[in-house]
Parts: sequence; C-alpha cells; structure tokens
Amino acid sequence: MDLNELRRNIDEIDEQLVNLIEDRMDVAEKIAECKIESGKSVFDRKREAEKINNVMELAGKSENRAPVGELFEKIMEVSRKRQYERLSEKNVADEGALSDPAAEDFLNGEDRVTDNELILYKNVTKRQSTLRDTLIILADKNSASKIFSEYEAIRKIHECMNVLIDESARRGFYGNLWHTFLTLLLVSDENAYSLATEIRGEMGGSLRDLALHDLKRFKKWFDIDFSEMIDRLNVPEFAALLDFQRGKAESTYNTRVRDRICELADTLSGCDTAEAMLDELADFYGAYGVGKFGLHKAFRIRHVEDRTVIEPIRNIRHVQLKDLVGYEIAKQKLIENTDSFVAGKKANNCLLYGDAGTGKSSCIKAIANEYYEKGLRIIEVYKHQFKDLNDVIAQIKGRNYKFIIYMDDLSFEDFETDYKYLKAVIEGGLEKKPENVLIYATSNRRHLIRESFKDKPSVMDDDLHRNDTVQEKLSLSNRFGVTIYFGSPDRKEFNEIVRVLADREGINMSEEELYAEAQKWEMSHGGLSGRTAQQFIDHLSGLQ
Repeated sequence: MDLNELRRNIDEIDEQLVNLIEDRMDVAEKIAECKIESGKSVFDRKREAEKINNVMELAGKSENRAPVGELFEKIMEVSRKRQYERLSEKNVADEGALSDPAAEDFLNGEDRVTDNELILYKNVTKRQSTLRDTLIILADKNSASKIFSEYEAIRKIHECMNVLIDESARRGFYGNLWHTFLTLLLVSDENAYSLATEIRGEMGGSLRDLALHDLKRFKKWFDIDFSEMIDRLNVPEFAALLDFQRGKAESTYNTRVRDRICELADTLSGCDTAEAMLDELADFYGAYGVGKFGLHKAFRIRHVEDRTVIEPIRNIRHVQLKDLVGYEIAKQKLIENTDSFVAGKKANNCLLYGDAGTGKSSCIKAIANEYYEKGLRIIEVYKHQFKDLNDVIAQIKGRNYKFIIYMDDLSFEDFETDYKYLKAVIEGGLEKKPENVLIYATSNRRHLIRESFKDKPSVMDDDLHRNDTVQEKLSLSNRFGVTIYFGSPDRKEFNEIVRVLADREGINMSEEELYAEAQKWEMSHGGLSGRTAQQFIDHLSGLQ
C-alpha cells in the first residue's frame, strides 16, 4: 500500500467535499432569504438536533457516527453564520440569535454579552445569565436593533422585569434592583478568587488580576444608564425597578442577608473604578465569605438525584444564649469549647443531654447566631442521613469556615445500626476528620443507644461476651469529648424562669398570681421545664 497514493485519494475526497460545502453555503444563503421573508429565526434548536441525528444514522460504520455528528455540527454552525451575515446586511433583527453561539459576529463582537467575556465570575444560572445579557443588550440601541424589533424589545423588557422582580422579591431586595442583582451574582459566585479570599481577606497575586478583569466588566454593567432605553421604547414602568420600595408585608426572607447585599450594592455603585469595587468586594468576602456559606448561618442536607446537596436554612430563630434562663455552668462549658474551636485551637465533639424541654436545642441555635460573625456555620443532619456524612464533609473540609454538624434528638434503639456510620465519621475511620469540623448533638439519653436490664450480667445469659456488647453501646457516646447535662429545674428555678420570661414579654401580673397560674399550667402541660415555662408565657401573651 503506497502512502502517496493514499494521500492523493484523500486530496480527491477533500476536493469533492469543498465543492459540496460551497453548494451547501449557496443553499444556506437562499434559506436566509426565505427566513427573512417569513420572519423565522435562523436558529432552530430542535431542527438542528434532528438533522445531526439523521446524518449520524447515514454512517455505515458505527464507529463513524460520532465523527460524522461532530463534522455536521460544525458545518451547520458555519452555515448559520453565513445566514446571519445576510440578516446583518439587510439590518434584520433575529431574536433567536441571543441563544445561538454561531451568532457572535452578528451580535457585534464588542457588545456581545456572554460568559466568555468573564474569566472567574461565570457561575450563574441560565435564568440569571439570560436576564443579565438581555437587559445589557436592550440598554444599547445598536445591539438591540440588530436582534429585536421594537415590539419584541418591549416584550423582552417586560419579561426581564418579571424575572428581576421575582429574583428580588424572594430575597426582599430594595433600591436599584439592577445593582442588587449584579451584587447577588458577585457575592454568590464561588470561584478561585472568592474562595481564596473568604474569611481571610485579600490575598493579592495573579488571582486578583484575573478578578479585576471581570470587575471591569461588572463596572461597565453597573454604570448602564437605562433612561435612554426607557425613552426609546416608552417603558416608564421600568424606572420603578431602579428605586424599588419594599412594602410592609411580613418578610419570609433573611433580612440580615437582604440588608447586607443591598448595602454592598449601594457601595459598589458608588465606586469610581473597578479597582475600588474589587477592594470593597474583597472586604465583603473577608468579613462574611462567599456563596451560600457566606450568606447563611445554618444548613440542612438533601438528595438531588444521586448527589448530596447542602442547602441553606433561610430563616433561623434569632435566639441568644442569654435568652436561656439559668443553666449558667452548662452554657459556659459550651461557650468554652466553641470559643476554642473558632479560634483554631483544639476542641471536642459535644453532646448536650438531659431532660426534655431544658434548652439543649436552643443552645445550638444560639451558637449559630452568636458565632456567625466569627466564621462558624451549622449543618443539621438527621439520623437517616448518616450515610451522607462523608459526602458532606468532603464538600466543606477545604473551606475557610468552621463547621458544626448538628444532630438533634440523637438516640438509637437496639435494632438500629445507623450509629455505626456516625462512629466511623467521628473517630475510627482511616481518613482524619478535618480540623474545621466538629459534631454537636442533643439527646435525652446520656449513652444514646437504648440500654435494658438484659445488658446486665446474668447466669442464664446467652451472650458469651456481654461486656463487649455493653462497650459497643457505650462507644458512640464516648466519642463525644465534652458532655453537658441539662436537668429539669426545681420549683424555685421554674418560677424564676417564668418571672424572667414574663418581664421580657411585659406580662402585667403579680408574682403570686403568676406563680400560681404557672403551677396550674405545668401540671397539665409537660411538667417543670423551660419549654413549659415559655409555652405558658406565650399563652399569657396571647390573652393580652
């Protein structure tokens, strides 16, 4: 077999292909004329997919199907570029061009708005990128006229308003919603720069230079003046989004997060340069972090398809440790362990155990609130999710926060074996538990696993190694280096809790009457406990 002869065969085939491609481009131009007359878009995603599948089926050999598909995908892209050239020559708009990668030149290169202009800040949803890009194009008269007719442009503005209001209303944003939207993109994007800067502050180096490249683009977007677009298309209603006033309705969002983003948006919009914007953004990352871990205190986990996802709890009760009356020794022990942890010192996993309704769970909520500013985050995990713990730890071990994995009301029956997963994670697996992760749990049981009299040695016992069984049941609780007891209050302590809570709520009642009514309440509502006292005060508040 002669190599030169084979090369000549290739040359002959290529010559035929060139002739065929030229014929195809001529037909593509005629198709462009037909689409101009009919008003149809150049890009038909469904038609393109069907065409590629059909030509792949024409391949005689199965191993050639994928290469044929790739070749025709490129040929069709080039054909669409030729059609866009014809549209551009006749100054015809094509709304579908916005979603077609082949339309980049048609959209006038410099004004083309795609994530390809960004290096680091590319992690946005499709909905967010479409909103951003569409408004940027509509704000520019030349770019908008190439893509949209006047009617289509007005319709697109109203669609964008709908999405922007929805994105903002769910978070309670106010002020300039365009600025708060762009700020949301910046503070939510977990990229190489923002992750390196979170909690620690500006690190400098090449990553800052790359981030500055992206901030120059964001600076341009922040500076967009929509007044010309509003006048050109006669859409005065759009102006309401540039000074949006929130109503008095009860909020269902995290007001702390809302205010933080709105304030940063106002600061960024006032910066004269991209460098100044980046400095402000780096300060924000350094103080609070980035993404969901930067904006939220507490999280839960759930499965999405085959992935374990950590999602924020957007509303957490704003309780403080000082709100828990009594239990000063227990609270101090918890504070000392947590202080050591957030300071980067050695600290222990912590078990809060004792009677029901004594404030164990409230202490954890208070920890989440009081240590947020110091970089502490809480992730709540339920008993049936223990198998996901390794996935959770894998997602958080490289972050610059301190994480407490929180397990509420932790206990097991004899027949439950899920605790074995927890044992391995806490201490005993081959992989070392990350330094930025601790486990806090609450339980009504000191030893967590149900014990019974059959665990005691007996002559008739059929368990030859009874001590091993007992040690197995104790091994989980022993992995918590700090154990804190919360016992039910006595009558005097209960009355003190009631008195303090009544004072906070402004209950107008003599102490003698208050204590008498509290005693009646606790006798039929769960006994002496802080929870019962709080329920009693809530009842009195509702009657006032």
